[in-house]
Amino acid sequence: MPVALLKVEIRYEQDVVLARRRARQIAEHLNYAPQDQVRIATALSELVRNVFQYTPGGRVEFGLEAGDPGKFLIRVSDRGHGIRELEAIMSGQYVSKTGMGVGLSGARRLVDDFAIESDTGGTVIDIACFLPKRAPPVTKQTAAQIGMALAAEEPQNPFEEMQRQNQELLAALDEVQRQQTRLTQLNIELEETNRGVVALSSELEQRADYQKRASELKTEFLSTITHELRTPLNSIISISSILIDRLDGDLTDEQEKQIGFIRNSARELSAMVNDVLDLAKVEAGKVVIRPRSFEVDEMFRVLRGMLKPLVLPNHPVELIFEDAARHPPLISDEGKVSQILRNFISNALKYTHTGEIRVSARSVDDDWVEFAVADTGIGIALEDQDRIFEDFTQIDGDHQLRIQGTGLGLPLSRKLATMLGGQVMVDSAPGEGSTFSLLLPRHYAGIEGVEEAAPDAELTGVRQARVLIIDDHTPDRYVIRRTVERHADEVIEAIDGASGLSAAVSRKPLAIFLDLNLPDIPGEHVLKELKRLPETRDIPVIVNSSKVLSDAQLDALLADADAVLSKSLSHGERKRRIADIFSRITLRPKAASHA
Repeated sequence: MPVALLKVEIRYEQDVVLARRRARQIAEHLNYAPQDQVRIATALSELVRNVFQYTPGGRVEFGLEAGDPGKFLIRVSDRGHGIRELEAIMSGQYVSKTGMGVGLSGARRLVDDFAIESDTGGTVIDIACFLPKRAPPVTKQTAAQIGMALAAEEPQNPFEEMQRQNQELLAALDEVQRQQTRLTQLNIELEETNRGVVALSSELEQRADYQKRASELKTEFLSTITHELRTPLNSIISISSILIDRLDGDLTDEQEKQIGFIRNSARELSAMVNDVLDLAKVEAGKVVIRPRSFEVDEMFRVLRGMLKPLVLPNHPVELIFEDAARHPPLISDEGKVSQILRNFISNALKYTHTGEIRVSARSVDDDWVEFAVADTGIGIALEDQDRIFEDFTQIDGDHQLRIQGTGLGLPLSRKLATMLGGQVMVDSAPGEGSTFSLLLPRHYAGIEGVEEAAPDAELTGVRQARVLIIDDHTPDRYVIRRTVERHADEVIEAIDGASGLSAAVSRKPLAIFLDLNLPDIPGEHVLKELKRLPETRDIPVIVNSSKVLSDAQLDALLADADAVLSKSLSHGERKRRIADIFSRITLRPKAASHA
């Protein structure tokens, strides 16, 4: 409940001065700062002057209210006929020639709380200011002490109070001037700062443009250099596979051993090139997840066949794939899951000298599956288990003298796992082996449709026909020729785009294998021309290239081409894909016959 201090009746002009003085004196006893004393006295002076000018008279009541914070209360009431246009005055929309209403709006800005009620019986205004922290406690004893102090002060005549008010106003004006000077200085500093920010922003934009261009150049460089490296590497791998498969006759044991060294070295170099490219694509955000339904047991079967050549017959390490036939299908990107597991198994083979490497899969619950590759190798110290996932990082030790690598397989695996919505974990100790785990959601999130896994195409029963190969690289033409010979009774070769178009029109093949990097005409233009000409528009075209294609480029090619093959495919995968293509070609009506 508020504690009353004193009352001041407003009848004469000197009462206005008295009310102002009392407000300032009470504020001083409540330990308000000098500028706050002036603020409170000024606010009350504006309200009391209105009472004196526009009403027959009124009253000012001072009081205190306890609370957190406490309040200095002042009520101003009059015996007038109310305030017209009160809402407009308080909103600042009312304009008066006499200045009426200015005091109300001005007083409201000077206090913490402001409330007004007005009708034909008069007006009551309640204002309040929060008590300072140094204010005495709000009690009746405090009110009595303030009353006694006010009574003991010598009375001042109105002239002396006006002089004091003028001095306070002059001091306030000086303070306003100082604040204005400070504000001007701050504005100057702010303008200078803004100019610096604009300059910095411009520099950052330039650097961002530079970084973007550098990233584009890096991608372009990687695409070009990858093609230049992949083309000879793929030829070496494919031709060595043809020799080892004895398609051109028997080999001696020494010849088979030497060719095996050549093929394995080329595969290692090709894997390094692929790791660098894949990591760059992940960092550039150019990798797209292609989810489909696939069987874990089938993926294990393919991995077993792919990695079997890495385990030599007399090698004291056994590669074991646990049975996953009862494991439910997954919906994810099979290629990327397989790539992660290949990296795990390849590392395990490098660092395991005796014992076994065991590959397994288990359901964690209804929504997750965990793949694990456990080995009995040299193990990894706890302090190194985070470092192995950093780019180009390999743990120092005697084993590094014997084992080569780029240090990119595990960092790439972790990034791919994150893209698939999962994570990679390692559990290892020196001398006790390692277990690398891949935890994945059973259903990849955010997919709209699922591509069902297609069964492998049969390699027999395919109708033979004429095939055209358009490629300027002799080893690549040789590899495709040897792969398609079982499906065609004639293979035609063209070394550039012009001769390839001519052969396609004149010989009308059943299928065309087209490289994109041709010496005279870009392969993309040759593809467009083949689909434009009436004589060739219905002939299936299979793009066979080592170029690194973005998703947009791949989609553009598939708008005209029947399939897109990478020259980096293994010999077995290439045979399977080409057999599947010929199976689909021969199952549909033939649109262009050959002579």
